[in-house]
Amino acid sequence: MWEERKPIIPVTKTPNVEPLSATPHVAVIGRNMVVVGKIESSEDLYVDGEVRGTLEVQNCRLTIGPNGKATAGARAREVEIMGRVDGDVETVEKILIRKGGELVGDIKAAGIVIEDGAYFKGSIDIIRRAEGPVKLKETA
Repeated sequence: MWEERKPIIPVTKTPNVEPLSATPHVAVIGRNMVVVGKIESSEDLYVDGEVRGTLEVQNCRLTIGPNGKATAGARAREVEIMGRVDGDVETVEKILIRKGGELVGDIKAAGIVIEDGAYFKGSIDIIRRAEGPVKLKETA
């Protein structure tokens, strides 16, 4: 009483993925990564690991994810913090410290949002928004 076996046919399915040109480019520092030194990026950066040093994301968005930890100074067009940052943050536009996010350091930005449940310790320097394309000044 042999049972007739049907052949196994592999099924491949192409995922429904948008072309790269339709999605913004975001560099990622993953949850299990530790980076020590200076990071410069000309595209948006998402940090969910640990960074010790400096973060320079000119004319782009820097996001510190919920698992992210930066013991670093940061400069970007816009910064969103859901994890922890120990260092000064300078933005051209705004900084958002989300619920559960922590920032210990000074802020220099055109706008700031600190949600209920976020932690901030430092000083705030509100600057005027610049007109046109913005270039961050160089530091020595």
